[in-house]
Amino acid sequence: MSVLEKLTSADAITLEDKYGAHNYHPLPVVLNRGDGVYVWDVEGKKYYDFLSAYSAVNQGHCHPKIVGAMIEQAQTLTLTSRAFYNDKLGVYEEYITKYFGFDKVLPMNTGAEAVETALKICRKWAYEKKGIPENEAQIIVCDGNFHGRTTTIISFSNDENARKNFGPYTAGFIKIAYDDLDALEKAITSSKNIAGFLVEPIQGEAGVYVPSEDYLAKAKALCEANNVLFIADEVQTGIARTGSLLAVCGNCTCENQCEKQSSYVTPDILILGKAVSGGVYPVSAVLANNTIMNVIKPGQHGSTFGGNPVAAAVAMAALDVVSEEHLAQNARRLGKIFRAELAKYIETSNVATLVRGKGLLNAVVINDTEDSDTAWNICMKLAENGLLAKPTHGNIIRFAPPLVMNEVQLLDCVAIIINTLKQFEK
Repeated sequence: MSVLEKLTSADAITLEDKYGAHNYHPLPVVLNRGDGVYVWDVEGKKYYDFLSAYSAVNQGHCHPKIVGAMIEQAQTLTLTSRAFYNDKLGVYEEYITKYFGFDKVLPMNTGAEAVETALKICRKWAYEKKGIPENEAQIIVCDGNFHGRTTTIISFSNDENARKNFGPYTAGFIKIAYDDLDALEKAITSSKNIAGFLVEPIQGEAGVYVPSEDYLAKAKALCEANNVLFIADEVQTGIARTGSLLAVCGNCTCENQCEKQSSYVTPDILILGKAVSGGVYPVSAVLANNTIMNVIKPGQHGSTFGGNPVAAAVAMAALDVVSEEHLAQNARRLGKIFRAELAKYIETSNVATLVRGKGLLNAVVINDTEDSDTAWNICMKLAENGLLAKPTHGNIIRFAPPLVMNEVQLLDCVAIIINTLKQFEK
């Protein structure tokens, strides 16, 4: 096919199927343009985006400030590697550390890379600061977790589809139930070799499971009492998605964005990705204070692209947008409306049983088994009706629009969702 020929949706799907690895199962919608909360397919049909590239596009598609920063920097200097200094990285490092209230940042590219980086930092700290014998450190993780798909990460995943036939697996991890403080205390006190506790403040991929209000604060207290690092994976939940700058907040500079609650905590290691760049460039970051981050010395960890000038410029612009456009407050307010409106419908529904979430990270549980195709079929019908969402874990539909959405748009989307669900009522 000539590059000058206009692709149809069928053409594009055929090309991906023939030449691409089959590692995803997308909805059969082929997008070629985005603006704010909307995307368009190659035939020109307009949709509300209720996935936001798995919460990477919190600032909306093609935000002009973020895209402008990328273009300007890309025309000047794109990559030096870390073999040399550049004039953007230090400025960005100062910006992001002050933005979130940490001493240092280690810049990476993707969420999974950032998680791997945090695990390495935690282990090195355990050997050099806590005194755990080398190669004996253990890190506690939660059942139902999703931290990425690298070999190490799938070693402690419960998702057999992600794990099967990818072994042998990496040792050094203890799995416990999510939102279970007794299980955490038992695991922490079971050995002197516990280095850290890696947790998602809300388990997004598992179906948007929100823990008990005091879970994170008490988990952090248990970690502190036992000299264990509390590692928060905010790749999906961070950057205003849940109605606060972070799903766990403490000494970060977001007083005007967060609902300050005593249950909010400051992680020892914070992992960020996705919306750090507003979805226009791969950017991730690991933040910690000096007592932890200073265990990393030259040659012990790095990335050719991590901290490149384009990434630095894009991330600063993207985080500016979060503050300037009050996206945390907007997500908090619209999320309450979304859950209230869906809950009213669900009271009399046979097809939907529950809506849950925080801010604009929400899910609706469908009244069917995990191996059913009901949720998938609902998402197909939602697409026909002009709204894009995807199932997770078979019978759960995640709803996570860009945070630049306004109330009129949200209520329009609620109407689309309810009218679509009505078509599946038994």
